[in-house]
Amino acid sequence: MDAIVKMLEKHQPFFEKISRNVYLQAIKDGFLGCMPIVLTSSIFLLIATLPGVVGITLPQPLIDWCNKLYNFTMGVMGIMVAGTTAKNFTASMNRRMPAGKVLNDGSTMVAAQCSMLLLAVTQFTTKFDGSELSVFDCTSMGTRGLFSAYIAAFITVWVYKFCVSRDLTIKLPKEVPGAIAQNFRDIIPFGGAVIICGIIDVVVRNLMGVPFSELLIKLLSPLFTAAETYPGLILIQAATAFFWFIGVHGPSIVQPGIDPIRLANQAENLQVLLAGGHPAHSLTFNMSLVGEFGGTGATFIVPLLLILFMKSKQLKAVGKASIVPVAFAVNEPLLFGAPMILNPYMLIPFVAAGCVNVSVAKFFIDNVGMNGFSFVVPWATPAPIGIFITTNFQLIALVFVAIIILLDAIIYLPFLKAYDKLLCDQEAERAAELGLESDGAATIAANASAPAVEQTTASVETAAAAADSKPVADQPEPTSDASAKKDVDGLKVLVLCAGAGTSAMLANAIKEGAAQTGENIASSAGAYGQHTAIMDQYDVIVLAPQVRSYYNDMKADTDRLGIKLLAPRGKEYIDLTRDPAGAIKWLRENLD
Repeated sequence: MDAIVKMLEKHQPFFEKISRNVYLQAIKDGFLGCMPIVLTSSIFLLIATLPGVVGITLPQPLIDWCNKLYNFTMGVMGIMVAGTTAKNFTASMNRRMPAGKVLNDGSTMVAAQCSMLLLAVTQFTTKFDGSELSVFDCTSMGTRGLFSAYIAAFITVWVYKFCVSRDLTIKLPKEVPGAIAQNFRDIIPFGGAVIICGIIDVVVRNLMGVPFSELLIKLLSPLFTAAETYPGLILIQAATAFFWFIGVHGPSIVQPGIDPIRLANQAENLQVLLAGGHPAHSLTFNMSLVGEFGGTGATFIVPLLLILFMKSKQLKAVGKASIVPVAFAVNEPLLFGAPMILNPYMLIPFVAAGCVNVSVAKFFIDNVGMNGFSFVVPWATPAPIGIFITTNFQLIALVFVAIIILLDAIIYLPFLKAYDKLLCDQEAERAAELGLESDGAATIAANASAPAVEQTTASVETAAAAADSKPVADQPEPTSDASAKKDVDGLKVLVLCAGAGTSAMLANAIKEGAAQTGENIASSAGAYGQHTAIMDQYDVIVLAPQVRSYYNDMKADTDRLGIKLLAPRGKEYIDLTRDPAGAIKWLRENLD
């Protein structure tokens, strides 16, 4: 198994290159920017529908009002994603533009939204009260139009790049105010993007008889069908876990390509549920509650197993520290603390547990009568609660949850026990070397600068290196006490991770450490991809290990803005989240 891990390490740069692909980044970050739409609209939908489950009848005007709010948020999801995807793609493209030439992200955002409407929406006339009205078919304005949104965003930004790079813009005298001059400079690329998408729309409608959005759905329907089979679900889940195992944030690679399918299926499930039918789609947005039950690798039960069944002081400590975060799907303390990532003992259960979970879920949906997921809940909702809610409070869902918890425990326990024996042997050896009794290993582990597992290929250092394969050569080594006294008064720190969960842990530790030491330091947490509009307000930006593959792109932006960029290694990052005073000291040591 060590040979497999070494092979994975060898190819990690290739997988990281995939995760940094500008198109995947733009899709992921664009969709992330619209997550408030998904979550907020779902609240109104729950208000309108769930009281009926327990026999409570709400006033019809209130139900209609909630449905209206849902339709005017989730119903225009596609349009909004076109804009946010174009905005993020523009930011990536600007890093590659010649000096002095910049794309206007506000203009590309609006142009992409207009282009998406041309590709996805059908306009027709109808009579109402004797008058002829022009009407938009709203079907593809929402999640059904996400593919059109992505195509519109990419076409728009490339047209802008072509025009701006070649100075194909309208230039006004220098006396004209900059804001007005910029509007005129954007006319040619804006018009070019809209015209190209308009031509595509005309060609597709005349040749195929359907709008562009329907064409994509028609052409990709075999993919949709294949993805919702047992092999399809297993492949998706295995790929997500596999990439995380080698230190690359798996959801960032896998999910952008299937999000349109997942959201469309979930919306269809909802319509079937409201009509009194059985929602049968298993590949939905909140299927991640099952496949990533407690986080990627289906680690929900693992901290409890560590506490109850492991003898190693290291694993027991990791279990106690991670049990609460993992309950809320923040499992980085477990991934880097055990470690799970690039640990040869954990490869099989880390990949297999989620695959088993999604297979059992599909079986329950297809054969036992459990509803497919219909409502959207926040990603940090504890998985058992989220599954119960999204299946419309079915009791069979609780049975399903109990079964997958048991299965995950059975999958993980043998591998954890084998790994535990290795650590116990090493702890005993280290205790003996220092002339201590075996039960003194806990003291040694607490005072050691590196964990006891460092002698194995599955060491924490190896795991940390996997999560941060790009060395941060520009980070200085810890300095002397004089450096430790460096002034950090008024410092503003932004911590970024993939979903603002892990970053909140370090941001909170910094706040607590600042209070303990009397330092005037402000810290905030955010998700990578949503930082571009606010990053210039901070003095220091810290990248969590899960987004460290974006270090080079981020460095270009922070250098331009004069911001210090830090990227601690996996184990180091987790240690900082548990040591508020140490987090402040670490900030001092790493300031120029």
